Amino acid sequence: MVNEATRYSDADLAEFKEIILNKIHKAQADLDLIKSAYMNDLNNGTDDTSPTFKAFEEGSESMSKEANSQLAIRQEKFIRDLKNALFRVENKTYGVCKVTGKLIGKERLKIVPHATMSIEAKNLQR
Repeated sequence: MVNEATRYSDADLAEFKEIILNKIHKAQADLDLIKSAYMNDLNNGTDDTSPTFKAFEEGSESMSKEANSQLAIRQEKFIRDLKNALFRVENKTYGVCKVTGKLIGKERLKIVPHATMSIEAKNLQR
């Protein structure tokens, strides 16, 4: 009888922690960029005082700000999910599927480090 592992080793967890920290750092930088575009911090020029096609530009600008706002919300959720994954690494429950209780595949976790379900569990949801 093969004894199935119930958690990842400390070495594996350290590797995942590194991946997660790198993703958090990059995601935070991306969020800062999105927010600066949303708040229009980078443009202190006089472009917004030009009367040419004012109504069209205002509508386009509003759509752009709305899209950036949605991106920021998604990015904040992604960062929160990554921080939750980091918490699971710290308490050594990282990589355990919340549905099956089995270990999530290493390759999946390297690509989607905030995953909480195995592919098997995801397929059961369909």
